[in-house]
Amino acid sequence: MSAKSELPLLLLLLLSSSTAPTTAAADYVLYKDPRASIEDRVSDLLSRMTLAEKIGQMTQIDRIVAPPDVVRDFFIGSILNGGDSAPKNASPSMWADMIDGFQKAAFETRLGIPIIYGTDAVHGHNNVVGATIFPHNIGLGAARDEDLMVRIGKATALEVKATGVPYTFAPCIAVCRDPRWGRCYESYSEDTEIVRSMSKIILGLQGSPPSDHPKGYPYINTATGVVACAKHYAGDGGTTGGINENNTVADYPTFFDVHMRPYIDAVSMGVSTVMASYSSWNGVKMHANRYLLTRVLKREMGFMGFIISDWEGVDRISTPPGSHYRDSVRAAINAGIDMVMVPHDYPRFIGDLTDLVNSGEVPMSRIDDAVTRVLRVKFVMGLFEKPMADRSLGPVVGRREHRELAREAVRKSLVLLKNGKPGGRPLLPLDRRAGKILVAGSHADDIGYQCGGWTITWAGGPGDITNGTTILQGIKKSVSMRTQVVHNEKPDAKFLQTNSGFSYAIVVVGEKPYVESGGDDDKLELPKESLETIETVCGSVRCLVIIVSGRPITIETHVGSMDGLVAAWLPGSEAGDGIADVIFGRYEFQGRLPRTWFRRVDQLPMNVGDERYDPLYPFGFGLEMGLQLPKRGPRIRSAPFTSSSTALSSWFQI
Repeated sequence: MSAKSELPLLLLLLLSSSTAPTTAAADYVLYKDPRASIEDRVSDLLSRMTLAEKIGQMTQIDRIVAPPDVVRDFFIGSILNGGDSAPKNASPSMWADMIDGFQKAAFETRLGIPIIYGTDAVHGHNNVVGATIFPHNIGLGAARDEDLMVRIGKATALEVKATGVPYTFAPCIAVCRDPRWGRCYESYSEDTEIVRSMSKIILGLQGSPPSDHPKGYPYINTATGVVACAKHYAGDGGTTGGINENNTVADYPTFFDVHMRPYIDAVSMGVSTVMASYSSWNGVKMHANRYLLTRVLKREMGFMGFIISDWEGVDRISTPPGSHYRDSVRAAINAGIDMVMVPHDYPRFIGDLTDLVNSGEVPMSRIDDAVTRVLRVKFVMGLFEKPMADRSLGPVVGRREHRELAREAVRKSLVLLKNGKPGGRPLLPLDRRAGKILVAGSHADDIGYQCGGWTITWAGGPGDITNGTTILQGIKKSVSMRTQVVHNEKPDAKFLQTNSGFSYAIVVVGEKPYVESGGDDDKLELPKESLETIETVCGSVRCLVIIVSGRPITIETHVGSMDGLVAAWLPGSEAGDGIADVIFGRYEFQGRLPRTWFRRVDQLPMNVGDERYDPLYPFGFGLEMGLQLPKRGPRIRSAPFTSSSTALSSWFQI
């Protein structure tokens, strides 16, 4: 070929090489580039979005109303399962299949923004049969062990992540000031400082941000962490009469000091989301409180994640709920709610919010701020790079190491309230070589009862609802092979007359599972049959009474008949082994009361520091058996407390 004939070919090659970068540049999408900064990616994606796509990102719907066409057509940003809409008896891989299916539908939208799926994993991955169920928060508040909290957070995050779920609505950092509140067991303590300390679970759930991490900016370890949610902002534990979703009456300094300081810590730890409370502060619904949501939380605390509503929380701004819905949507979004847990009637919410923006009643700047926050969290958590479930994590759900951790948490949460009658010898530790023992009570052999609410279903329930070890099973595993263990749930006087020779009895009684308003209780009494069992058994045999409950209950008139009394709270799936570890003396009691144990309900609300403070057992109380065991870690200590009550030791340390 001649040089002259080569010239057109050279020109063609030069032309094609010069146009290649232009074509590549045209295909480049900044928000899809993981090398770009998160804020640049958020800004780029936001600039490409229509109003419909933005409002879709602000919408969270229940999985049962989320077929692929709904996710696609409404550009849905988030999906959740309510307490009773979780997949039934589903394996980790079945959960992952479901959530990956939602993601595939989201990828088919114009911009391909992945959804964020949320669940209430509040004491372990508690909607999954076979997952590790840790003690509820009140028990962890009794343990007062920050390192334990971080480890529980990490274990929970792994089990949640193993099912494809990237987001848990936990932890609850409410400060419960009245045990009549049906959610009191979701609170670590009546004391703000203990709640602040236990909120370190966030570092386990999300991961620990580096020292130079910007204050208030969300942080998630994308390899091991899940998105956490500090809830319920704010004052949900201080309502009048302990009534759920009621009004908290307090001046701002008191309200801030008691109920809001845990959120400062949560924001400092990089918590990614905050859930607004159903309750009101001085008559103003929290979901519509612009001062607390926007000025205080977002501006003064510097929170840069997103605020999510509670389940139909926007509906409940009005009375009755759902009336004046359009006005409620306007109030909530303008107050600072960024994502709305609808969860069912999403067309109404999306339609009303669209109309409010078009009419100017909700400014576009507010929509852009909300969507910016939602997208920021999605980018921080690595959802655009790894939206699908990590199938390699499946075996971690309920694994032995996590159950051993839950067992440790049970041991550390138990509070010894009484050990021996006046002038008599201590009952504990129990003799594991005794010839014959009686185990009685409604809660001795029931996994569901020992786990409480928020377990497999929303309200929880009795029976073998998940894997674990009952208290009776733990006792049987711990005693000598020669020990005869007789189990009778409700022995009567005739049974005790015809069955003699018991060395001692263990009576396990408590509250039946409940959640939220269903747990509001102005009597706080044990069931009649439980009280009868205590009196019948303890009147005939030396007895240890173990109370399984989400809060202190009225027991003063029955304490005298008991030789030993232990508060076990709601200890979860590993209660049997954890309780047996301590009552038989392999470990010492470490728990201290996270809240005041009152004498009578007419004393309530009564909290440590009150002018009139006359408890049965004071905040921080907890006996030890005096065992000579190796030290197993540091204790949280404070100044000693003195009491004239004969039921208390004269000096003790928290």
